Amino acid sequence: MSTTRMASLSRLDDLVRLVAGRHDLYVRWSRGPDPDLRSTSSSDDLTGVRLPGLSASPLGVEDWWGERPARLWIARRLYDYCHLPRLKDPGTRPWVLCGREVGRGPDNEPLVADVEPLVWIGDDVITEAVHLVEQQPGRWGTLDRHGAREQRQR
Repeated sequence: MSTTRMASLSRLDDLVRLVAGRHDLYVRWSRGPDPDLRSTSSSDDLTGVRLPGLSASPLGVEDWWGERPARLWIARRLYDYCHLPRLKDPGTRPWVLCGREVGRGPDNEPLVADVEPLVWIGDDVITEAVHLVEQQPGRWGTLDRHGAREQRQR
């Protein structure tokens, strides 16, 4: 599917409905399926090593999450990497894909093959996710290594 024809979700609840009961859906932060599927694999930013699939984050709710809200689970999955457009490339956007896990990358992230692009995740969904996570009582931050490095240098 070309990204020009891919729909975009505008509400977090729409993403929650899409993910419900599925464990084969992932979110990927990149320039999109068109450039990603030309190579069908990622490379490790640190070493340049080619990986056997596209790195992505799983969206499926784990059984141990119990009766807690799926909405919070999915919001947290988005929040973890919402710093990427700022750090990597302003053209980086989140999109949902269906695929088969073929391994783990250097950050223990799933590597996914046989990728089927499904939908873009719109900015409003990310805004909702950030707001929901930041309302939680515990301390949490994105998986922003660059920001962590800056904190250590102070």
